[in-house]
Amino acid sequence: MKCPFIAGKWELAFRCDWPGGDRAGNVGNVLFLWGFPMAQQPKQERAVQTRESLLRAAADVFDEVGFAGASISRILKRAGLTAGALYFHFDSKEDLARAVMNAQPRSIIPWLESEGLQRLVDITMVWAYQLQVDPLLRAGVRLTGEQGSFGLKDTTPYREWSQIMTECLEAARERGELQAGVEPAELAEFVVEACTGMQTYSAVASEARADLSDRAVRMWRLLLPGVAVPAVVARTEVNPDRIRDLLRAASSAAAAANGQVRERVEKSVGAERTGAAG
Repeated sequence: MKCPFIAGKWELAFRCDWPGGDRAGNVGNVLFLWGFPMAQQPKQERAVQTRESLLRAAADVFDEVGFAGASISRILKRAGLTAGALYFHFDSKEDLARAVMNAQPRSIIPWLESEGLQRLVDITMVWAYQLQVDPLLRAGVRLTGEQGSFGLKDTTPYREWSQIMTECLEAARERGELQAGVEPAELAEFVVEACTGMQTYSAVASEARADLSDRAVRMWRLLLPGVAVPAVVARTEVNPDRIRDLLRAASSAAAAANGQVRERVEKSVGAERTGAAG
């Protein structure tokens, strides 16, 4: 498993959440990633944790009652934080909603060793699974649809998804996986559009989008033969069980990386204290 660990001025901190535990084999909210200077880590880490707590609390409330039904006081109560903490990070409820909306891509991209077309399939299958269990992702999707009602018209989530998928498809083209004439940017935008409609339909047709993973499987089984060369169609895995395995592996890597970062931080802080005392 690849570990995106950067040496030098910036280190990476990881968080991996498993709400409700994993006794039933369920994988919850996975993979948040931040950078911070080592020398300033304790203060910066607290700020990151506060911002994350606000995002998670806001997402829970937005997911439950939408933008109109959510109040700042309710979000603060859910987060267990003060108004000062919120307004240090966000200017308004609208600003907080925008942050939740724009956290969508970052909230589900796991460390995938797959490349090219398989990576694109894996990302969409992770998205389909996480949308059933992750309030941050669900709230982002809900707010993206509701944003006109609170004065926003922000296409950032769609554009970020399109960019991520375009990069996968450009890699697929370089690997000879795509049929002639398939344009990565056009196909990426189509997949984003298809996923947007698919999750909307699933939210109405099933309880808590329970059939979304099956719909994603069906989408790829219909789409792959028209965009990929036959050998790639045959070897590309489109399977929800694969996604559970990938998320478990990713969460283990996240936990290990977080432990490495924390150990290095503790050593750094300890050395600074020893130097100051001397």
